[in-house]
Amino acid sequence: MQRFSLLWFMLTLSVLAGCESLMYPGRDRVAQPAEVAPVAEPARAAVQCPEPVEVICAEPEVKVVERVIERRVEKIVEVPVARDKLVLGAVEKVAIEPPGLVLESVVDTGSPTSTLQVGKLTPFERDGKDWIRFQIAQPGAEAPVSVELPISRHVRIERLGFESQRRPVVELNLTVGQATHMVEVNLAEAGDFDLPMLLGRNFLKDAAVVDVSRRNVQGLPKIDGVK
Repeated sequence: MQRFSLLWFMLTLSVLAGCESLMYPGRDRVAQPAEVAPVAEPARAAVQCPEPVEVICAEPEVKVVERVIERRVEKIVEVPVARDKLVLGAVEKVAIEPPGLVLESVVDTGSPTSTLQVGKLTPFERDGKDWIRFQIAQPGAEAPVSVELPISRHVRIERLGFESQRRPVVELNLTVGQATHMVEVNLAEAGDFDLPMLLGRNFLKDAAVVDVSRRNVQGLPKIDGVK
């Protein structure tokens, strides 16, 4: 009986132990160490980015079309002229005294003195002074007119493409329109002139203005005794 009681007691303990294991299933397990979170690897070295490269974009081709409108406007410019001055064209008729001839002359504001184209220049002496004899062709006549005058001085004329010339200078009365002035005129051998005379600044100064777009503005000189 006593042996039976001991078996019963041991059976009861085993049953109770089994129930406890069912109620607390993890009690008899060996505690496992907590899982350690993996240590983060040290950050890798920063990746070296390529240096920025400046990119220049080509400018778009632009075609500019320029329109030019040409307008031609005729302008009339009025130049005030003193009442006591002549208006001369590029060519004028000039009365020469002596010998009393009318010749066409080029009006040249670039020449300091007037020039007369003559022939047969013959210097001579009269009363101890130097004189000159020369001939002037008459318009519409075969025979030239011979003139003798005292020499005022000599001038040296130099022109591009020509040899320098030493010319005698005489004084003549020149008339254009109603204006008469005694001026020095150098005498040139006939040859390379288009017209027999050149009217220079020594006549034009303080006496006339020139309109190169016109010719024979003054017409025939207003003087008695000219041919």
